[in-house]
Amino acid sequence: MGWLCRRGVDEEAAGVAASRRKDGEMTGSGAGSRNGYVDLVFEGGGVKGIALVGAFSVLEERGYEPQNMAGASAGAIVAALISAGYDAEELKEVVANLDYDRFKDQAIEDRLPMGGTLSILKDLGIYEGEAFEEWMRGLLEARDVRTFRDLVRREDVDLKYRYKLQVIASDVTERRLLVLPRDAPSLGIERPDDLDVARAVRMSMSIPIFFEPVRFTNRRTNQEHLIVDGGMLSNFPVWLFDADEPQWPTIGMKLTRKPEAPIGGELSEPVPRGGVTQVIGYLRSLVDTMMAAHDRLYVEQHNFDERTIGIDTLGVGTTEFDLSPDRALELFDSGRAAAGEFLSRAAVADPIRSRAVSRSAQGPGPT
Repeated sequence: MGWLCRRGVDEEAAGVAASRRKDGEMTGSGAGSRNGYVDLVFEGGGVKGIALVGAFSVLEERGYEPQNMAGASAGAIVAALISAGYDAEELKEVVANLDYDRFKDQAIEDRLPMGGTLSILKDLGIYEGEAFEEWMRGLLEARDVRTFRDLVRREDVDLKYRYKLQVIASDVTERRLLVLPRDAPSLGIERPDDLDVARAVRMSMSIPIFFEPVRFTNRRTNQEHLIVDGGMLSNFPVWLFDADEPQWPTIGMKLTRKPEAPIGGELSEPVPRGGVTQVIGYLRSLVDTMMAAHDRLYVEQHNFDERTIGIDTLGVGTTEFDLSPDRALELFDSGRAAAGEFLSRAAVADPIRSRAVSRSAQGPGPT
């Protein structure tokens, strides 16, 4: 993994607190909210991200109102749809009716014997990812969301908090982490507002080897960038919204194999056997180990486990695209159970409620 490094991750985390304090005027709670504003961070995990929707549904029912959202891979998908205005019931409907196998799009020549292996060598991935991007774009455009301009929260805030949504991607060419849309200029897009949301999410969910990387040409330099799964460098970007004195709480949603395992240290899923699938599973396990180590260190150092919903993923694999509707709903229910248990713990719920109420007393929230 020497070809990829974490340049940018630690620098980003170090600069968040100062910038967050600078935006101190962004306070308050929305009218009618029982518990107030929160920031949400969604971990990546392929099809296991269905469980994130279940957890979010409980927060929504309890009156929490997400302001800033961030995610990598599957977490970016969920965060993007919530940012676009989808509520939990609508997201559940999307999950229940989704044929995950449709995302396994291959060129005709790649469907031939040994086509998958040749596709990896030629295109650096088995599946093209175009079917996913079209699906994502359709859902976003149904809510009039096309570029990040449509997700601006306030015009007069720092780029870190200008948008409802931030997604994590990995630039293999430059060996750096990308926080989109604000890192769009590094790809040759002068105005972050102009970055296509569906394309950004597609960048974030491009699981190496399984999906082809997004090839993005910088029009200023004519350099081609290969962009892959944001989870390569930070699968659980809780550092993005943390600060010494946050304006409202941040809640993380993390996908785990066993609910009793430490939030930052769950085991990687078993490596599947058989041909190319075995190679993908092995490489994914290496990636999971690498990215979990970095995020676990941050979680432990900042006591973030107390603000994290650990969701049992019931043994479902990251790339299990033949998931049945019943199994998908089991994941959804697992997320609901985890969020309900999380909010029932007095040590967690009381600080969140008290901080939300104190912000509510300060006046109306951002528009």
